[in-house]
This record gives sequence, C-alpha cells and structure tokens, in this order.
Amino acid sequence: METIGIWMDKKKAHIITTGVEGEQLTTIYSEIEDYHIGGGSGTRLKGGPQDVVQDSKYLEREKHQRKGYFKEILSQITKANKIVIFGPAETGEQFYKELNENHKQISQKVDKVITADSMTENQMKALVRDYYNPKIEH
Repeated sequence: METIGIWMDKKKAHIITTGVEGEQLTTIYSEIEDYHIGGGSGTRLKGGPQDVVQDSKYLEREKHQRKGYFKEILSQITKANKIVIFGPAETGEQFYKELNENHKQISQKVDKVITADSMTENQMKALVRDYYNPKIEH
C-alpha cells in the first residue's frame, strides 16, 4: 500500500511517498510568479482602468501557472492509495478543490487537508509517518 503526504505552498511541493521501498521525498517547484498588483510607484497615472486590465492579465497568468503546478503534482500521486495534504495558506485547499472538480478518483483518496507551518524534511516525513501509523498507547 502506497501512502502519500504532500506539503505544499505556492512556491513548491514536497511529496513524501511511503511504501514497500521505504520513504521517498520528491520536490516539485512551481513557476507561479509573485506579482505586484495595483498602481505602483512606477506609474504617473494612479488607479483607473489600466490597472484593472493589468490585474486581470496577472491573475489569468497565475491561474494557468497554478494549473500547470497542480498537473505536475498530480502526475506524481496517481498510484497512491491514501493521500494527506498539508502546508500553509490556501494552496492545499485550492489543490484539493482542483482534485474534486477534475480528478474525482484521486480526490476520493485524500484523507485530510491540514494547515501546517514551514517544516524541515524530517518533520514532513515524521508527520506523514505518524499520520498513517499512529502510536497506540496501552
């Protein structure tokens, strides 16, 4: 049985796979750019319709970049039996929403989406290991 934990934010995803071969960590970097949205200090005209046009261009480009990022992650998790998604902000929720809308078979394998701060690789591995193999106290 292959279980997967995905720690993800807007910039990168760490995919921790546990299975017969032990633990394996794969990192996928997103190409989502950070945009400075709004009438900044470099323009003489403040506000106005030109900012709306720029905002929509940036948002559309970010949406396409996010879809590409999610597609890359998706290619790494198709063989999973169970999946847990964790990380800061809303990227994990957006990924889960994408799975629900367009990849039903994989979304059904997601156990939980957990909010978590930045973690070291060892902390990520431990979280996935403990999530799927909780210690039983007697």
